[in-house]
Amino acid sequence: MTKYVFVTGGVVSGLGKGITASSLALLLKSRGYKVFMQKFDPYINVDPGTMSPFQHGEVFVTADGSETDLDLGHYERFIDEELNYTSNITTGKIYKTVIEKERRGDYLGATVQIVPHITNEIKNKVYEAGITSGADIVITEIGGTIGDIESQSFIESLRQIRNEKGKDNVLFVHTTLVPFIYGSDELKTKPTQHSVIELRSLGIQPDMIVTRSPIVLDDHLKSKIALYCSIPKENIIDSVDVKNIYQIPINYYEQGADEIILKQFGMKAPKANLKEWKKLIETTDNLSKEIEIALVGKYVELHDAYLSVAESLRHAGYKYNVRININWVDSEKLEGNVDLKKVFKNTKGIIVPGGFGQRGVEGMIKAIKYARENDIPFLGICLGMQLAVIEFARNVCGITEANSREFDNLCSEPIIDLMAEQKNIINMGGTLRLGNYDCKIKKGTLAYEDYKSECIKERHRHRYEFNNKYKDILEENGMVFSGINEASDLVEMVELPNRKHFIACQFHPEFKSRPTKCHPLFDSFIKSSSK
Repeated sequence: MTKYVFVTGGVVSGLGKGITASSLALLLKSRGYKVFMQKFDPYINVDPGTMSPFQHGEVFVTADGSETDLDLGHYERFIDEELNYTSNITTGKIYKTVIEKERRGDYLGATVQIVPHITNEIKNKVYEAGITSGADIVITEIGGTIGDIESQSFIESLRQIRNEKGKDNVLFVHTTLVPFIYGSDELKTKPTQHSVIELRSLGIQPDMIVTRSPIVLDDHLKSKIALYCSIPKENIIDSVDVKNIYQIPINYYEQGADEIILKQFGMKAPKANLKEWKKLIETTDNLSKEIEIALVGKYVELHDAYLSVAESLRHAGYKYNVRININWVDSEKLEGNVDLKKVFKNTKGIIVPGGFGQRGVEGMIKAIKYARENDIPFLGICLGMQLAVIEFARNVCGITEANSREFDNLCSEPIIDLMAEQKNIINMGGTLRLGNYDCKIKKGTLAYEDYKSECIKERHRHRYEFNNKYKDILEENGMVFSGINEASDLVEMVELPNRKHFIACQFHPEFKSRPTKCHPLFDSFIKSSSK
């Protein structure tokens, strides 16, 4: 029987529920168990695909084309497993499914209510994850904070699951804040106590409490939490602030967090194999060199908007013993009279990631031109590739009006155009080209040197494509089209062979990078940038 671990949070948001869930999954996997992860988000959006990056951070895309919360990026990076559509469930998805069933008459005339219809649908999503994944343990993170009105139906569903499956098969982990009060210079457990009271009022008694605090709790404080929260003292796990998030699983392991779970489930605890993870931490803590990489984007005010890109840069840095210092460059601020030499004074490589809309794109084009003309290693991703071909068309091929129909629907030289199958689509949500697509790589190119393979699969999230009408003129002027989706004859990768390192891709390689196994394109980019 599949076992279920639910991770909730109290007091404030941002305590690291996602990292806690990922860390526990990593530890359980290291003991030989098959683990699957999912996230429940209480907002009514059907998925994060139509949400602003300023509000929600990046949209992570799974191999099967699901647009999901950024926490799924943490999950995949920690456990090195591909997740799918069952891994991110929102209130919007639940309500949409229930309303569709009601319209079909599936409820046979019953009055449709939160309990049991909404809660039953939530439980179905939990059980579906266990069945389809074949996992020994499913770990589910509940978004938001205990006490939020919008998450109550999820909490009620978890209570019912515990009642149906029993304590031997369901375990609750509650993450809380233990703040340090300056002046009196002491840690306070009262917020944790009140958070657990709130959780218990909803019918759930936590089995493990993870305390987020700047320092380790002493025995007296843990005894106090244990007494007031009705939990064994040894089931209170410290989650202290760390500089390196990859240290957190080891901190939990040393406190026996995974053993607590296995003991409650009556499962054996084989010796954990954390050799590779410990080697990673040793590497990240002892990087001997450092370089600056300029990330030129339109959402740089919120670094989470480019979370996977930033992590992928660091992953490649680990391989080459280099600490990556990211220079977050607001592309909109490059559009005026700006001294680019000053902006990129210490830059060893320039990356232009994805994005949507016209704002800031001319600044990105200026950055790409600067990289090309000054032979600075360059990597373009999605929008970054589209702008790279526009810049090349304008400034090398002499097509001065080159543009994208995304920015100017009436442009006379649409180097980037809407895909044919996208032209009649009205709804924005879930209608992009999403998920894994094949790419055939041309031999003798930088792309082939990076991947060492002719056939690859990469994850996509875009609506516009390179216009093949302009392929010949760009090739005549030196651009190489090194990656093609043969099924649709779509350009996937371009590069300039007369530069140290200039390559761009239509897909999102950052979604497949892992801390112990960096992505080939980031590998090559950082290798070139660090020379």
